[in-house]
Amino acid sequence: MSAPPIVEFRVVSKRFGDGPIVLDGISFAARQGDFISLIGPSGCGKSTLLRLLAGLSPVTSGSLVVDGRTPDDAAADLAFVFQEPTLLPWLNVAANIEVPQRLRGASASARTASCQHVLELVRLADKADAYPRQLSGGQKMRVSIARALALSPKILLLDEPFGALDEMTREHLNEELLAIRQQEAWTAFFVTHSVSEAVFLSNRIMVMSANPGRIHTEIAVPLPYPRTGETRLSREYHDLVAHVSRILRSVETNVA
Repeated sequence: MSAPPIVEFRVVSKRFGDGPIVLDGISFAARQGDFISLIGPSGCGKSTLLRLLAGLSPVTSGSLVVDGRTPDDAAADLAFVFQEPTLLPWLNVAANIEVPQRLRGASASARTASCQHVLELVRLADKADAYPRQLSGGQKMRVSIARALALSPKILLLDEPFGALDEMTREHLNEELLAIRQQEAWTAFFVTHSVSEAVFLSNRIMVMSANPGRIHTEIAVPLPYPRTGETRLSREYHDLVAHVSRILRSVETNVA
């Protein structure tokens, strides 16, 4: 028998208070190891969907099952990487990474071991004693990712983590993220406005429409892993980027 999905949205809708419906009838399932990107017009509810998964906001109707539990009960198995690194400027890199573990009551020895491990993963072992002001934008985001990975999540939620970076840094971090995933094997939900980024990272892409937010189209990405800079030079990659772009443009045109 196949394993049950690690995440399942069952006709999930969301509204805030008496406001309009933000998400409407969201239904799809994620398997262990999926890398799912969410793209769509601004305001279509991509970030709201991540917040439902994280248990930061309850669904209004329908049901959301995360690893066989409610999002609240499964919260310890999820980690969130936000758009900004949100590092504490008065703490060095190692101390910033250890903050969530301290909040969960991890021992000093466990925090140290985990911190060393994730710093190696993100290739910042030599920056453990540095402060945020001494880091580049890309390095700050690596620390943010390391902080999330230090929690050993089954599911990693990423809300446009590379959106503010230059293209070269962004592409490099995309490659690093996939290299880390090969070692850590978490399931990912990734919000982005970049079609090329979604195609490069994902095995599944959910194109969302807006007003209210719905899943418009699901697109499978059959490009083999591991993916490198050479992947971006392939005809199949460029064809997929063009295909997804056409669908996204049609969605945005309907919104406009």
